[in-house]
Amino acid sequence: MSNQRQQKPTLTGQRFKTRKRDEKERFDPTHFQESIVQGLNQSGTDLEAVAKFLDSSGAKLDYRRYVETLFDILVAGGMLAPGGTLSDDMTRTEFCLFKAQEDMETMQAYAQGFTESERNKLAMLAGILLANGNLSAAILSSLFNENLVKEGVSACFAVKLFKSWFSEKDINSVSSGLRKVGMDSRLMELFPANKRSCEHFSKYFTDAGLPELSDFARNQQSIGARKELQKELEEQISRGDPLKDIILYVREEIQKNNISEQMMIGLIWASVMSSVEWNKKEELVTEQAIKLLKQYSPLLKAFTSQGLSELTLLLKIQEYCYDNIEFMKAFQKIVVLLYKADVLSEEAILKWYNDAHVAKGKSVFLEQMKKFVEWLKNAEEESESEEEEAD
Repeated sequence: MSNQRQQKPTLTGQRFKTRKRDEKERFDPTHFQESIVQGLNQSGTDLEAVAKFLDSSGAKLDYRRYVETLFDILVAGGMLAPGGTLSDDMTRTEFCLFKAQEDMETMQAYAQGFTESERNKLAMLAGILLANGNLSAAILSSLFNENLVKEGVSACFAVKLFKSWFSEKDINSVSSGLRKVGMDSRLMELFPANKRSCEHFSKYFTDAGLPELSDFARNQQSIGARKELQKELEEQISRGDPLKDIILYVREEIQKNNISEQMMIGLIWASVMSSVEWNKKEELVTEQAIKLLKQYSPLLKAFTSQGLSELTLLLKIQEYCYDNIEFMKAFQKIVVLLYKADVLSEEAILKWYNDAHVAKGKSVFLEQMKKFVEWLKNAEEESESEEEEAD
C-alpha cells in the first residue's frame, strides 16, 4: 500500500461551453462613451447632424442602460469620475454644454434644439426609464419651468411620458415613484395658475387617454383637502372655539369638498383626540378622555346621523384604543359615554359587537363590552314586551 497521497484532480485547462442565454452582457460605460464621443466629434457642432447621430445610435447603443453616462457626455463633454471631475485619459467631445459659447442665443439653441418629434421620443424614453427605476421622478420638476408651462410644452411632454410609464407599469408604480420625491402633490403645476384646477387637469388627461392619472390627481387633491381640514379642526378645538362655529365650519367643508359623513366623523374623532397632550398614566388618561369627549359629544353627534357613521366612529375608537396602549382599558367607558350622549345607538353597538368589529384588540374589547351588551339586549327585550302588552 503506497504512502503517497493520491493527487486530487484539478480543473486547470478545462473549457466549458456556456449557453448564450446564460451569459449576461457586461456593464461597460467606457466603451459606450468611446462610441458616443466618436460619433459626436464626426458630427461637429451642427445641431441637426448631432440630433440625427443620437437618434440613429439609439437603435445600436443601450441609452436606457447608460443614461447617466450619456448625460455626462452631453453636458460636460465626457464621463465624470467619482467626485465630479472629468477623466483626463479619455477622448472628449467639443459638442457639449460646457464647451458652448456663453451667451443667451447659444443657450437657447441648446435648450430649444428638440423638434416636437424629438421631444416626444425623449418623453417616451423618460417614461420607460422611470418605470424601470433607472430614473427618479424628481426629474419632473424641470417641467414646472414657467415658460414651458405657459407654452403648453410641459403638459404635452407629460402626456407622452406618463403613457410610456403606464405601458410598462400600473398606477401603483406611478404613484409610488411620485410620492417618493414629493411630486404626487405637484402635478397641477403642469398648467398655468388660471387653469390649475382638478376639473381642468382631469379633462385634459382623460381626453388624452390617461384617466388613471386624472383619478390619481383627484384623489391627491382630496387627501390634501382632508389634511388641511383636520389641521384646521385641531386648531379650532385647541383654541376652544364655540361648538356651533366648529359645526358650521365642518358642514361648509362637507359641501365644498364633497366629503361623506363617514369620512368626516373619522376626521373629527382624530382631530378631537389630537387636540390635547395625553397623560401617560392609564388611570388618569381615561378620566381625561371622558372629560374631553363629554365636552365634544355634541360635535360628534352632529355628524353621526347615519348608522354607517356610528359604526365608522366605533371602529375608529377601537383602532385608537388598540394603537395607544394606555387607552386599552378606556374603550368600554368611552362607548358608554357616547351612548348616553346619544352619539351611538344601541343598534350600532350591537352590530359592532356581533359582526362589525375589526381584529385589533378584539378579544379584550368584546370582553369589556360583554355586560353592557347584555344590559342593552335585556332592555331591548323589555321594551318589546311592553309594546306587545300595550297592543
